[in-house]
Amino acid sequence: MTEQRKSWLAGAALFLLLLVLAALRPLAVPDEGRYGEIGRWMLQSGDWLTPRLDGIPFFHKPPYLYWLEAAALATFGVHAWAARLVPALHAALMLLAMYLSVRQIATEAIARRAVWMLGSSLAFLLGGQYVNHDMLVAAWIGVAIWCFALAFMQPGKPHAALARWGFVACALGVLSKGLIGVALPGLVLLIWLAWIGQLKKILQLPWASGLALFLVIAVPWFWLAQQRFPGMLAYAFGTQQVSRFTQTTFNNGQPWWFYGAALVLLLFPWLFFVPNQVVAHIKHPLSATKSIAKEWLILCWVWVLVIIGFFSIPHSKIIGYALPVMPPLALLAALGWDDAMARLRLTTGTQRKLFAALCATGIAIAIAGNVAATRYTNQRGARDVAQALEAAGAKPSDTVYLLGGYAYDLPFYRQASTPMVVIQDWPGLRKSAGDGWQRELFEAADFDARAARVLQTPEVLAQARTQTGAWVVASNGARIGRELDGFTQVFRGAAWSLYQPADQSAGASTPESPKPAE
Repeated sequence: MTEQRKSWLAGAALFLLLLVLAALRPLAVPDEGRYGEIGRWMLQSGDWLTPRLDGIPFFHKPPYLYWLEAAALATFGVHAWAARLVPALHAALMLLAMYLSVRQIATEAIARRAVWMLGSSLAFLLGGQYVNHDMLVAAWIGVAIWCFALAFMQPGKPHAALARWGFVACALGVLSKGLIGVALPGLVLLIWLAWIGQLKKILQLPWASGLALFLVIAVPWFWLAQQRFPGMLAYAFGTQQVSRFTQTTFNNGQPWWFYGAALVLLLFPWLFFVPNQVVAHIKHPLSATKSIAKEWLILCWVWVLVIIGFFSIPHSKIIGYALPVMPPLALLAALGWDDAMARLRLTTGTQRKLFAALCATGIAIAIAGNVAATRYTNQRGARDVAQALEAAGAKPSDTVYLLGGYAYDLPFYRQASTPMVVIQDWPGLRKSAGDGWQRELFEAADFDARAARVLQTPEVLAQARTQTGAWVVASNGARIGRELDGFTQVFRGAAWSLYQPADQSAGASTPESPKPAE
């Protein structure tokens, strides 16, 4: 078997493991329930222009994830695995781009080692199946940096075709998660080129054709959405990106060292081999650069430090923001492995056994994390209530009234064809709500007055008592007064309970409690 075939088989085996793990876990709430449902609703409604949550325009992020989710759900059916196929394919893209690039700048052995290190990590096996925008933008940031860097490192002028692929990757990064899709690759490459004294090569890029590709891919959706919903651009870029970066009023506040701990977790145990490469390069600079040119080492460190430094500035920090630096760290760890083995003076056979044991450790941690996430989600999600609704004979078109919270995953699991009615004191919340689910709903409702009718105050429940096909789903932790007078509880789940108007529930059979999957 050739060395390249071994590498391809390794990547294929890791991707297959990722797909298996993705099929064994319910949708995590709130993120996977939110983003999975937006994709499902896009397919359900046929409106591929406007991402909608509970029927309300949702412009926190661009639509690239939702387009692909809707296509995957249409192809494979509405279930969690189909929704997770989208981030999984982008995790595979990240792995593939790293492998193909490292093959060109180092050896096949180092490239395969980097594949095993990244592919056996939590970043790949858990981050690669999580339904949100982080893996998508991370993959395209990586593709953009690799393409431009390889283009710049060609003798003479930059390689035009590679550079054009870099522009395409930046455009898809923007469609994935906004401005960081182009800003972060640009910042990394600018600092790198200045460091290695090649800044003038920027002027030699195929700017005309590259910008044309970028604009054709990235701009049309933003323009069309702004035409239909005036103010969308100011909200999507101003509030959801610039304000979140500069202000301290948003959630997920974390200390300055957060991303240091995140990197250890995401790339465990391989991150600990990165310092070996640094030490070896300092002690033996000539021998340390034999396997890779120093320009590529500089790129890896600029890539890591710039992006982690950028995301460490805002008060709000999320672990998925560290995903874009996984490829350069995996390469540095692969180089550091050789340096560590040289100092330890282990035999080749012992090195292979140690490497296999560490890969197995990373995979075992990912499997354990998958199991723990399943149990955690089963205690907080609404899949059991969706099963109870089906058992009670509810139709997808029946109206569900939500009380005491927002069940992000409920419409996905019951494949609802009508939005839920969310009961809250909305006038009061507009004055006092923080950065939570209530704010994301009422801010979204400002774009569509008709869709905003799903946000109602408790008085609407009086009408629901006499409505055929009406159901109330209430949070088990909510304080409920007389709002549910005239309703009968027909099911109590782990986090939510199901109620039906008393006159309709009389004589109806009580659905059995579904057994949550482990």
